[in-house]
Amino acid sequence: MIIITGASGFIGSNIFAAMLKKKAFEQVVLCDWLGHADKWKNVANHQFDDFVFPENLKEYLEENKENLKMIIHMGAVSDTTETDADYTLATNFHLSSQLWDFCADNEVRFIYASSAATYGDGSQGFNDLSIEGLRPLNPYGWSKHCFDQRVKKLTEYGIHHPKQWVGLKFFNVYGPNEYHKGGQRSVAHQLYEQIQKDGKVQLFKPDPALGAPRRDFIYVKDCVKVIEWFIDHPEESGIFNVGTGKARSFEDMAEACFKSLGKDPNIKHIDMPEHLVGKYQFHTEAAMGKLKKRGYAHKFYSLEEGIEDYYQNYLMTDNPYA
Repeated sequence: MIIITGASGFIGSNIFAAMLKKKAFEQVVLCDWLGHADKWKNVANHQFDDFVFPENLKEYLEENKENLKMIIHMGAVSDTTETDADYTLATNFHLSSQLWDFCADNEVRFIYASSAATYGDGSQGFNDLSIEGLRPLNPYGWSKHCFDQRVKKLTEYGIHHPKQWVGLKFFNVYGPNEYHKGGQRSVAHQLYEQIQKDGKVQLFKPDPALGAPRRDFIYVKDCVKVIEWFIDHPEESGIFNVGTGKARSFEDMAEACFKSLGKDPNIKHIDMPEHLVGKYQFHTEAAMGKLKKRGYAHKFYSLEEGIEDYYQNYLMTDNPYA
């Protein structure tokens, strides 16, 4: 049995679909809230073995710990603009800590989502060899960093940890099943809607000091492949970046989007909203040497390849869900 938390979310639902195809576990159990929007459609293409609401998870774990082999913990407050630090910490730190302790006590493998938001403005770089000195820009990034710090302390001193533990610092992920995320959807999806509606896109103006924003955009299918690799390599543990290792501009993204739709680029630059000033990552670029050194050799989608697949095989079809 495997349990996926945040299973109806963006990355979680893609993992769910992949686990059914992989057939590495006899039972695939989902844990999440679905809410009142269309989030349920993220898991509607496939059949799960059981569905657990988060408030019932503790009891479910105790009842099924003999059969449970792995928890993939994607459940989180993932809104980078969330200002309620208490709520964010309770979800992203305390719940993660409880699951970690359960896995350590019961020899259950544990993979969890960290985030590139832990790197803050990038002034300390984006190297996953160390988490020291990082200064996240928002409660979301800080809460993820707090848990990474707890993991580091417990594992370095050999105090209390699962037999396999993996923290994944996802960079700027885009792809199918992100449609419920509103303003937190990837730029790739927001640009798609702008192009279809207006025939043009709006991007932030370059900063006089920092230049044009550049991000390490990674296709969600690559994130899933990394997780599958760790499932196949139970001897590997640690905190790892999950990006392509190459920063691309939003202009690059926009041009790839227009090309996938068979249109000429039409880009307008606008001022950054005040609520994002000082909280916005202008540059992200994952250092991927650690993962590759452990043996990960799969080729990542280029930005152009990822956008082409996302648009042609999902957004432009009758059923855009993975």
